[in-house]
Amino acid sequence: MRILIIEDEKKIASFIRKGLLEVGFNPIVIHDGLEGLNLATHERFDALILDIMVPGKDGLSVLKELRSKRNSVPVILLTARGGAQDRIEGLNLGADDYLPKPFLIEELIARLRAVWRRHSGEGLTLLSVGDLTLNLTTREVTRAKTKIELTTREFILLEYLMRIPGRVCTRTQLCEQVWGYHFDTSTNVVDVAIQRLRKKIDDEYEMKYIHTVRGSGYCFKLKS
Repeated sequence: MRILIIEDEKKIASFIRKGLLEVGFNPIVIHDGLEGLNLATHERFDALILDIMVPGKDGLSVLKELRSKRNSVPVILLTARGGAQDRIEGLNLGADDYLPKPFLIEELIARLRAVWRRHSGEGLTLLSVGDLTLNLTTREVTRAKTKIELTTREFILLEYLMRIPGRVCTRTQLCEQVWGYHFDTSTNVVDVAIQRLRKKIDDEYEMKYIHTVRGSGYCFKLKS
């Protein structure tokens, strides 16, 4: 799951990001409501964690504008306010759930999974391309009915690639979308991860999924 966190309190944002990474989610942190709205409008996310009190554009305004644009991404509101009025207004504007601060990261993760299941439908828990299948719920990967063991990072990388088959992905895109930070040209972290994933899902088969596009990056599609 690719999660956008719009939270200006950096300690809380870091706490949430760390917790989501530990369970295999792909969190992106933004500290400004206007910037977060722009990102949510132009990129795909599986869910938003949205603090009501963020600078630039407050959380309720962000939510209202997203829904006015018919963006149906699941939204969980975070609030430190004691009154119920903000929560009621948020739900009326189209929030899927809310969580008052302070909270347990386990509860936030459970709520994320719940709103995503309601939003996506059970049938979308499987991603399949050719004979390769990825189960988003059980985190099992199979090729030709043979189970493949992946690390958490390899699973996230494969999920991202399977969602955009046929598209060329640059190293910068993969680093930002899968690792959650800007690409450092001095590192080979993307290439190493691709090499390990390719070894697990392609090496034993004549038909390959992961292909190098010279000078550009990588492309996921089934061909010999």
